[in-house]
Amino acid sequence: MTLTIASDLDIARAAALAPLTDIARDAGIPADCLEPYGRHVAKITDDAAHIMADRAQAKYVVVTAITPTPLGEGKTTTAVGLAQGFKHLGKHATLALRQPSMGPTFGIKGGAAGAGYSQVVPMETLNLHLTGDFHAITAAHNMLSAMLDNHLHHGNALGIDPRRISWRRVVDINDRSLRNVVLGLGARIDGVPRQSGFDITAASEVGVALALATSLQDLRRRLGRIVVGYSYDGEAVTAEDLKAAGAMTVIMRDAIKPNLMQTIEHTPALIHAGPFGNIATGNSSIIADLVGIRMGDYLITEAGFGADMGAERFVNVKCRESGLRPDAAVLVVTVRALKAHSGRYKITAGKPLPEQMLQENPDDVRAGADNLRAHLRILSGFGITPVVAINAFPDDHDSEHDVIREIATEVGAHVAVSTHVVDGGAGAVELAKAVAAACDEEHEFRFTYDLEAPLKEKITAVATKVYGAHHVAYAPEAEKNLAEFERLGYGNMPVVMAKTHLSISHDPTLRGAPTGWTLPVREVRLAAGAGYVYAICGEMRTMPGLSKSPAAERIDIDDDGNIVGLF
Repeated sequence: MTLTIASDLDIARAAALAPLTDIARDAGIPADCLEPYGRHVAKITDDAAHIMADRAQAKYVVVTAITPTPLGEGKTTTAVGLAQGFKHLGKHATLALRQPSMGPTFGIKGGAAGAGYSQVVPMETLNLHLTGDFHAITAAHNMLSAMLDNHLHHGNALGIDPRRISWRRVVDINDRSLRNVVLGLGARIDGVPRQSGFDITAASEVGVALALATSLQDLRRRLGRIVVGYSYDGEAVTAEDLKAAGAMTVIMRDAIKPNLMQTIEHTPALIHAGPFGNIATGNSSIIADLVGIRMGDYLITEAGFGADMGAERFVNVKCRESGLRPDAAVLVVTVRALKAHSGRYKITAGKPLPEQMLQENPDDVRAGADNLRAHLRILSGFGITPVVAINAFPDDHDSEHDVIREIATEVGAHVAVSTHVVDGGAGAVELAKAVAAACDEEHEFRFTYDLEAPLKEKITAVATKVYGAHHVAYAPEAEKNLAEFERLGYGNMPVVMAKTHLSISHDPTLRGAPTGWTLPVREVRLAAGAGYVYAICGEMRTMPGLSKSPAAERIDIDDDGNIVGLF
């Protein structure tokens, strides 16, 4: 069956938006905590969580997914649809989502406002500059870079070893030409020549610090702890040492405030922070959650990529810092993703799905179902009650959905089909009921490891307990990094694994739920300001490149000044 609906942009433009003051009032946000930013966005002051602390706490739901195809499986739109679905049940739900990076928006992935009739609006505003938080992160990050190079230029009193500088610059666009650059060329007054490079802003540690901070003062402390490199005698050099953290915090003063928007059906949405999910934490901000948890009956947040990626960091990093504990987890699954995990098809972003893949074939779904089972095992390992959300596409078949229901039921998970893209909140009512039931069940939340454990033990715990690896192999450089971080006093931090999102393993070609494999850790880096160390597993890019035909080629302004081509 082929069903054609209007484009996401056309649907979003046709939506009748409610006054944001009404959205805030109905959510219980005090009027004094609202700072309008244009007609359809507002900042929420950073003291709102404290002011609203006496209100009842909502049920806390995290939306994650099985290992996605390059096209994504619809976590954001499922989260939006679920929040709207609760409204059809007479419940008040709030969304807490990341802000999209403009790199993917103008690249191949497109925007991240949701899809169809389950979107955050205005979608153009969300997908582009919003309130400038990403630009503040970029400016604060590059302020530290400038002060670092200025310190070198004026004599290097801290004895920084130029060969061990780890701090790069950032920009919020995909530009592979900036991955490796040489700074300071020209005359003597133009600086000290050295090799460096650029990352994309969504990979900035400043952005992760924003996501994990609980207050402006906490953000100031985190920025001060950022390690930019090491001295000749092997000691860490921080932003505080460079006297840069104060200025960085001033730049971030408004960015610390969550952004309030709404969905097509007028559900409140808190949009704040946007760290990448494959090399950073992949979760929206703690401050937004601390506000949203007091705004109604359910707070729904989304964790980047699969349960092995964003959900693992949600549990082991974000929940440790926030003190909040989830009541349920939604695992988004699509027929096309399970067919891809069968190994019988190849999906390429920007190209149509293989024709055979659209034909009814429950055996293909069953062949890829080990990936679904693996992610359900991951969530159960966290002690979180899972709900399998079948994000239904018009080309799906009932027999294929039946296979997913059967597998979910076998392991004791709740399951529901959702048609929120086409039907909005009404199409997510079954899912909302399943999530409500899961939230009411007894559960025992648990972390994957103890913070007091050595760094290698924590890395091994994630690799074996979450990913299902048989063993971890550390390159000599990684062994050296780990020993140094332990010596410098960073051994009690949580760990983040930087790896591909296209497989539970480190290898994007390994589909399903691979077994008997070894996780290679080639390097370990420190994010002291964010508050974790991260292991590099495989080849990871912190600056994406544009495709041969990026979305930017199709985005334009029409004769009436309207944006066209955004999706």
